[in-house]
Amino acid sequence: MTRRRRRRLHKEPPELNITTFLNLMVVLVPFLLITAVFSRIAILELNVPNLDGAVDQQADPVAIIVRADKLEVDDGRKVLTTIAKVDKGYDFAQLTEVIRKIKDKHPGQTDAIILMEPDLAYDYLVQTMDAVRSVHLREADGKNIKTVELFPNISIGDAYRKN
Repeated sequence: MTRRRRRRLHKEPPELNITTFLNLMVVLVPFLLITAVFSRIAILELNVPNLDGAVDQQADPVAIIVRADKLEVDDGRKVLTTIAKVDKGYDFAQLTEVIRKIKDKHPGQTDAIILMEPDLAYDYLVQTMDAVRSVHLREADGKNIKTVELFPNISIGDAYRKN
């Protein structure tokens, strides 16, 4: 009996089969790498205002104020245009046209400020940024579309309250 017990004590543990786990890793690793690349494409760059006290010699930046009932386009001193909000939302096409006219007057300027009132949807900020950053125009042949840069350097902030 003692011999039988000794044989059982020296028995080696069974080998682990990790083939299934390795197959799973072979599939998951490329999938995770591919999705990580696509998530980086959706990042929008914003500029933070310069706080070192240096005075910029460029003209006052264009300010777009997104209010609950309208869009206001401001040149830093006065409101240039007011675009009323309609039932389906803001008229971003009209905003782009106003911004294009301002860009024609100041072709070297690239800075814009977007100010939003509190409690407005984040989607309004993104759509305003898209309308201010660039515009897509059809070329003379009518087939090709070219992108014209308007004000790509955008700063964002809170809108001041109207009295």
